[in-house]
Amino acid sequence: MITINGIISAIGNNNSIYPLLVRDCGIEVPTKVYKTYKQNKDDNEIAYLATRERLLDEYSTSAVWLGGIPLIEKLFGKFINMCGYSPIINIKLVQAEEKLNEIDRQIKNCTDNNLKEKLIQKRENIYVQSLSGNIEKFRNVKGAENAVKDLEKVKLNRNGFKKLLAGKFGTEMALPIILMGFVIPKAVYALTAATRKKMEERQNRNLNQLTSFEGVSFEKFKGQKNTNSKIAFNGNFSSYLCNMNTVQKMAATDGGYAVGRVATARKKRGAIDIAFRMLGMLYLNFVAPKQIEKVLSVISKQMFNIDVNLDPIILGDKEFISRINNKSLRLPKSDDIKDILEFIDNPENSKTLYIKYAKKLKKIKMLNETTRDPRAYVNEKSLGTLRNNMENFMKSVENLKGQNKKNISKKIFGYAAKAKWAKTFNIISNVALSSYLLACVLPNAQYLFREKVLGTKLEPDLL
Repeated sequence: MITINGIISAIGNNNSIYPLLVRDCGIEVPTKVYKTYKQNKDDNEIAYLATRERLLDEYSTSAVWLGGIPLIEKLFGKFINMCGYSPIINIKLVQAEEKLNEIDRQIKNCTDNNLKEKLIQKRENIYVQSLSGNIEKFRNVKGAENAVKDLEKVKLNRNGFKKLLAGKFGTEMALPIILMGFVIPKAVYALTAATRKKMEERQNRNLNQLTSFEGVSFEKFKGQKNTNSKIAFNGNFSSYLCNMNTVQKMAATDGGYAVGRVATARKKRGAIDIAFRMLGMLYLNFVAPKQIEKVLSVISKQMFNIDVNLDPIILGDKEFISRINNKSLRLPKSDDIKDILEFIDNPENSKTLYIKYAKKLKKIKMLNETTRDPRAYVNEKSLGTLRNNMENFMKSVENLKGQNKKNISKKIFGYAAKAKWAKTFNIISNVALSSYLLACVLPNAQYLFREKVLGTKLEPDLL
């Protein structure tokens, strides 16, 4: 069921695709198309061509950028399945297995007892998230039989599996880069060239008529027209970055995409223009939102003494507040990965709010209600942060209790409601501010850059 809290939670996650969708397709692209027309409106032909180029380029690039990687990931996943392996198995489990083998060799050859103890401790920390560790832990767990078989297949042929994953990641990177960086701009430029050719043919026919009936000098008119007849460049860098999950992969394509766009620029000024834009978009899409999030959180804490580190889904859950109020909230002992996995893998904890939120926020993958998928890698930092944020919020409420015992339950729920609305405000403000910077401030800075550095107010290559 889709809820307001769920929507706010999704667009507030700066490591997911949803804020990028909102900023790119909903705000940034329409604004840039309009601003492109407005910037070039003094020349009707350039305004028409530049606006059309921007519209086609932006939305076709967004389609590839936002949909291409997930589609390739799905298709290549089916190919890996056909090869007898599970595409769900995380490469980090395979890498951990290789580290274990290396540490085992070091331990075997080590004569220093102190160093050997450190190596053994290091091995234990790696083992908890490795192929061997997960196979052993889940071998006799009901419901995990097929997952264990998948892990065993990969363990027997790690190199073959790694080659398949390398091909998968390479394809996910290469195809979008080729399409966004080279194919799309070339296609858009070809359309512009064809349109200009038709315009010139139409104008030539009109000029011949004018020359016959009104004595207008064709050569004079043609000379005037040539001052504005150079072909244009308007490839935009529709910026959405991602992670070696889908978001990271999308982010990785942007480097190659940028190189492609600069390389396909029709003139030197066009290359400089797009390089300026891309640098700004990389920062505003992937660095600025996280910085803004931190600043807004600090402001909320300092000005209103409200902890806003938890997700709106959690802050809006009355059960969470009730469990804090009656001190029945159960969390892992610490943010150490061994404590976290021990807590998650204990069937008695399957109904706890910690696991409920970890699943809802897609921080862990489960085979069923009580069993974690051993093929997936558990992000220690993400789950540790969730645990610590829940504990810190609980401590904030404890401080609230200590201030005044009267109507404490009402005060706790009131504090949680304020925290939820403060978090919601911060998320919306972050999206609005980062969208404004991308859609308005960056284009204006680019236009100023064109005027002061490149010497033109119009699209550099459409003159």
